[in-house]
Amino acid sequence: MKSFKERLSEVKTTRWIRFAVVSILFFLFVIWIGNPWLLLVWLLLADIYITGYIPFTWWKKSKSKTTRVVMGWVDAIVYALVLVYIIFAFIGQNYKIPSSSLEKSLLVGDYLWVNKTIYGPRVPQTPLHFPLAQHTLPVVNTKSYIDKPQLEYHRLPGLRSIRRGDIVVFNYPQGDTVCLKIQNPDYYQICAALRAQGVADPAAYIRSNKAEFGDIVWRPVDRRENYVKRTIGLPGERLRIVGDRIFINGKEIAEPTNVQFNYIVPVSGQISPEKWRDLGVRADDYANGPVDNPYGGYRFYDVPLTAEMKKTVESWPEVIAPLIRESESGLYDLGGTWPLGASYGWTRPDMGEFWIPKRGATLHLTLNNLPIYERAIRVYEGNDLQVRDGKIYINGKQTDYYTFKMDYYWMMGDNRDRSADSRYWGFVPEDHIVGSPAFVIVSFDEERGLFDGKIRFNRIFRDANPDAAKWN
Repeated sequence: MKSFKERLSEVKTTRWIRFAVVSILFFLFVIWIGNPWLLLVWLLLADIYITGYIPFTWWKKSKSKTTRVVMGWVDAIVYALVLVYIIFAFIGQNYKIPSSSLEKSLLVGDYLWVNKTIYGPRVPQTPLHFPLAQHTLPVVNTKSYIDKPQLEYHRLPGLRSIRRGDIVVFNYPQGDTVCLKIQNPDYYQICAALRAQGVADPAAYIRSNKAEFGDIVWRPVDRRENYVKRTIGLPGERLRIVGDRIFINGKEIAEPTNVQFNYIVPVSGQISPEKWRDLGVRADDYANGPVDNPYGGYRFYDVPLTAEMKKTVESWPEVIAPLIRESESGLYDLGGTWPLGASYGWTRPDMGEFWIPKRGATLHLTLNNLPIYERAIRVYEGNDLQVRDGKIYINGKQTDYYTFKMDYYWMMGDNRDRSADSRYWGFVPEDHIVGSPAFVIVSFDEERGLFDGKIRFNRIFRDANPDAAKWN
């Protein structure tokens, strides 16, 4: 066996240079992460580049050509996965827009590059995971991560904090408990609906009906489903929604340029799919129309429109009466909003006023405001919260005050009447924040053919958040 000096003497100058460059980059990475224990990994790097005690490249000396070829591919794949893991965890990752909640700002079929450095990358809380899958491996349909170890939440220094108007990607706050066969609505919404139907113990009911709901699984924060919405409310602010108008600290804020609301469109007949498509309305939004008005008189479509689109529709000959905002029509029940199970009487277009939690700020808790903050205190910040004899107990101690450990945000979609957002599941904790979309990589219109405009060339490399400056 070669001595330590012999091993050092055989190392070429070029390899020393590569090792020095890798070491500098590694030390800078450790400083950025702020975890000195990672320095132990440097010993492994030293062995890979210099000493060679561990025979990582044994296969290169194999007499079997098959072994050399197979292990060559394995070696390349491992290096690629490590590189992808580091890039996805600390720099950015791709993300596909799955729903129309941000139309027309971001479109269904947009593939985005999400910048994780802007707010500071979050150190993986579930470090043992496959980097190309969020929570489930395709084909085999099994978990893409190992539950343990779970690391404490830690975010590295970023370029800036979240601002109002930023479009943000985050892990779904109510995605900790999941019914695998019914993931939308989520587990907590299902429980609330069952409770409203008179089921005394919804959790037990769901567990006993596995054929309908499937297995019930728990997912760690960073393995929960990714959502994308626009930041509306910031930590420490007071928010109120009145007739779809949003007030922050008592002052009405501007709407996104392409904000959409659903309108009742009274018609004398059918409007052609081509006409809707040319306007920019997705087939899913008009396919069920026109429908009969249950209160008599006319047939109508219920479609999301921007202010510009509304003007165009009003000029169509098929439209026989002024358009009516869906929330003002009386045709639909707009209940079922956050906080689940509370009796505030809030609806999607009318909510509040409430305070958004801020790290280090202390809130006076009452039985009246507890439903708003209960999940943040119990689930997101990991406290034992109970109410006994009309008094609030946190971690076994009776108290009327709580100091928050994290910042929280209020997120909403630009397609206001077709967005499952904070109006349904409340605050987004800072430890759920992933990053902000930087640009559109490519965009596909799923309702068009390959030679009929399927590829949206005008969106490639387009700024994914051009409207953010409106608020800043």
